[in-house]
Amino acid sequence: METSLLTPDLNGEGLRIGIVQARFNEPLCRALSAACVQELLHLGVASNDILLITVPGALEIPFALQQLAQTESFDALIAIGVVIRGETYHFEIVANESAAGVTRVTLEHDIPVANAILTTENEAQAEIRAAEKGADAARVAVEMANLELALLEGAEDDEMDEDEA
Repeated sequence: METSLLTPDLNGEGLRIGIVQARFNEPLCRALSAACVQELLHLGVASNDILLITVPGALEIPFALQQLAQTESFDALIAIGVVIRGETYHFEIVANESAAGVTRVTLEHDIPVANAILTTENEAQAEIRAAEKGADAARVAVEMANLELALLEGAEDDEMDEDEA
């Protein structure tokens, strides 16, 4: 028996990507977004196929992602934000609930969502991670969008094979 392998596909040509960026900790979020958009362009996503919207903070990101997902106009979405630990429990609430909301959008709307909401102990950690995390989110979004397309095409091919039999 042969094993089939779907290899990672980082070709962004023809993909439409939506990005939701929080404005809280804005300089750090802009650094994440800039790295993300630069990598999307490097991967072949056309600039006019990238939509970037901003929301007040990380807790608002899932709602905006949900609205974008409902349009069915995107192949993948990206969540961008920075949550820095403070002296209260609020950090845990924002970190946990924003992550849960991003995951819910992915599963409820059958759309890949790359989660680039940094959760760090301090601003210095966020500064160090921003560029790489933004670029990584772009690669994740493109790879997962292409994986979904490949799986859908495989399912359609299987249906056609069954119809021919």
